[in-house]
Amino acid sequence: MSHDAILDAAAPADVPTQGVLGAVQRVLDAVNGLMAVLSSLALGIAGCVLTWEVVGRYFLEIASDWQDELSTFLLIGATFASAAWTQARRGHVAIDALAHVLPPRVDRVRRVLADACACVFCAYFALKCGQLLLEAIADGQTTPSAWGPPLWIPYSCMTAGMALLAVQQLLQVLAGPRGGRA
Repeated sequence: MSHDAILDAAAPADVPTQGVLGAVQRVLDAVNGLMAVLSSLALGIAGCVLTWEVVGRYFLEIASDWQDELSTFLLIGATFASAAWTQARRGHVAIDALAHVLPPRVDRVRRVLADACACVFCAYFALKCGQLLLEAIADGQTTPSAWGPPLWIPYSCMTAGMALLAVQQLLQVLAGPRGGRA
């Protein structure tokens, strides 16, 4: 079995591949792939920062005031930036007991309805994050620490990540009844 055949077999059936939705999905796949790579780098950097904090604080007796915030910002960015990539692969934690007992057609409807509800929630969450982002920029908000990084950084990650997730879910809702990859 070829590498592409393995990837196609593992892909969920509700990701659009044809027509306008397929074209939008391909663009979204490219953006999501970049975000997944950046998220992986952010996780690795956060691990290094936290390791340095432990070594610096407990072995070298160096005071730290920036490591916790930096690692938190990196983890927030990684979590939100990779959400749409994970959704496209149905990689989020889910209880799939119903999928095993429902007929396939009914399960497809259930999945589309769940995606529609999640899409509305994620779009609302992105809107609220966007409002926080605009306030943070307008007011020049920073964290209250001695380092004081600007709050627009995590708010922008949250806004972009939830917007991408909402778009991914919308594409899956629109493609769900017709199916996507075979």
